[in-house]
Amino acid sequence: MSLLSLIAALLLEQLHPLATRKYLFTWMDSYVDFFQHHLNAGEHKHGKIAWFAAMGLPLLLVSLLYWLLMCVHPVLAWAGCVLVLYLTMGFRRFSHYFTDIHKALRKRDPDGARTLLSEWCGKSCHEMSGEEVARVTIEQALLASHRNVFGVVTWFVIFMMLGLGPAGAILYRLGLFLNARWGTKSSEDFGNFGEFARQAYRVMEWLPLRLTAMTFAIVGDFEDTVYCWRTQAKSWPDPEEGIVLASGAGALGVRLGLTVVQDSAPVHRPEIGMDEEADADFMQSAVGLVWRALVFWMIMLLLLSLARLVG
Repeated sequence: MSLLSLIAALLLEQLHPLATRKYLFTWMDSYVDFFQHHLNAGEHKHGKIAWFAAMGLPLLLVSLLYWLLMCVHPVLAWAGCVLVLYLTMGFRRFSHYFTDIHKALRKRDPDGARTLLSEWCGKSCHEMSGEEVARVTIEQALLASHRNVFGVVTWFVIFMMLGLGPAGAILYRLGLFLNARWGTKSSEDFGNFGEFARQAYRVMEWLPLRLTAMTFAIVGDFEDTVYCWRTQAKSWPDPEEGIVLASGAGALGVRLGLTVVQDSAPVHRPEIGMDEEADADFMQSAVGLVWRALVFWMIMLLLLSLARLVG
């Protein structure tokens, strides 16, 4: 069921991208703000209580609904899984930006590419060179593919194997959202309230990050991927992001990181990856890497499903 649900959700999003996803995030904002407003007293224990309260309700509801649909008919449970993946994966949330930037660079329209990248990053990128635009776009795509596809699928499959339905996709997506809303806040604003959300997200990311990096190694340049992962990931400002970026850069054989100008100020970042400078051709290679990784995961899911049937 996991493999069929994933294929159906990917096809559904390609054929009919969810245009109202922004309203879903608006609802999530209100939902999370409710717990923050009523439970935030600036202490770690309050953040822990708020996290479990905010996370427990949707997980319980989704699991109960899945079991109910299974009792009625397995096809209904499968449709529920497809719907949850459709709402949580968001493959097209970043692919259209990437595609449009790639087209702009191919047409030698750097100003258009900079404008699109600024919209995607939420920061001004108008002072970047064409090579810097390509480099940052590849970085954004690698991170987005992990957070919107591979991370979601990892926890979706784990919970499906445990018989809890598609609740794993909710766990990862909501955990990412809670970290962004609470875990990234400064202590001046939130005290220690967001500390547990940050810790919980790191725990949830441990396995998906390494599965993504391992997949990049398998479908890309294995030796360079492992080398960059082991030697460069920790140098990135966020070591967890560094795992994805270093492994992706090694798999592609491209140099990422380095200093760029955003919001009219230089942002100093370590060099990761190796070999050649980023350009539009490497952007196309990055698309191929992500799709090969996704196909590899579906093959693994197929083999896992066959093994369970035989067992």
